[in-house]
Amino acid sequence: MSLRQQLQGTGVALVTPFKTDAQVDFEALGKVIEAMIKGGVEYLVTLGTTGETPTLDKQEKLDIVHYTFEKVAGRVPVVVGIGGNNTQELIKDLHHFPLEKATAVLSASPYYNKPSQEGLFQHYKAIAGASPKPVILYNVPGRTGRNLNADTTLRLANEVPNIAGIKEASGDMAQCMQLLRDRPDQFLIVSGDDALALPQLACGMDGVISVAANAFPKQFSDMVRACLKADLKTAKKLNDQLIAAYELMFAENNPAGVKAFMYEEGLLQNVVRLPVVPLSAGLHQKVKAYGKH
Repeated sequence: MSLRQQLQGTGVALVTPFKTDAQVDFEALGKVIEAMIKGGVEYLVTLGTTGETPTLDKQEKLDIVHYTFEKVAGRVPVVVGIGGNNTQELIKDLHHFPLEKATAVLSASPYYNKPSQEGLFQHYKAIAGASPKPVILYNVPGRTGRNLNADTTLRLANEVPNIAGIKEASGDMAQCMQLLRDRPDQFLIVSGDDALALPQLACGMDGVISVAANAFPKQFSDMVRACLKADLKTAKKLNDQLIAAYELMFAENNPAGVKAFMYEEGLLQNVVRLPVVPLSAGLHQKVKAYGKH
């Protein structure tokens, strides 16, 4: 089965729950994983940037990956996030991380360095060559400072055998449509923008790697499945109910927004690591009010 078939639907970019002393809360992580699987999501993404990976140390990352595989126990596919701006360091990580049970690796574009398109191509080519699992590109220019353009993505898709897909979060619908028109047959294209997921799925994307699904696994994955079945009326109805939540979730910072929702649902403590801080009191009140509507 191709990766495009395996990862149809909703993947959740899992948050990392912390205890009040800011240590990783594995008990809460277990609760979150169970809630996602029970909510019907198709797969999980561990160590994405929503998991606050910039502030996790190497040992914590390894512990989280091991725990996630143990807890999931093969019930759904797991994608592991291994991205960054030091290509050689990432190659080492790909050799050292426990990836035997992973379905794929999700790798965010290098941030801050702002490489050229050729630099991005060579970076990903090196990553794909070192990875024991298929690589999903992750284009998120709002965070990295550099767009992975459609031509570069298609070049990677056609020329580098181990590049299997892209999580596209540029917000550029014209770029998305070009990718969807010109991709090779088995190349996976998923949305990385919760608020744009419905129109992007309607244009032909294969699914979403979602932040919002941490808080609304059933509603969000039902919306995505309806969209994939071309039942846009049902999908729109479900999505309309979530629009206000998307706005609250991303108003200040991710994952502070989604963690506030999850805290109100009793899934975890409302703790993030600096430089991220919890939602401001006024916004948190709106999150609380949303939960009661």
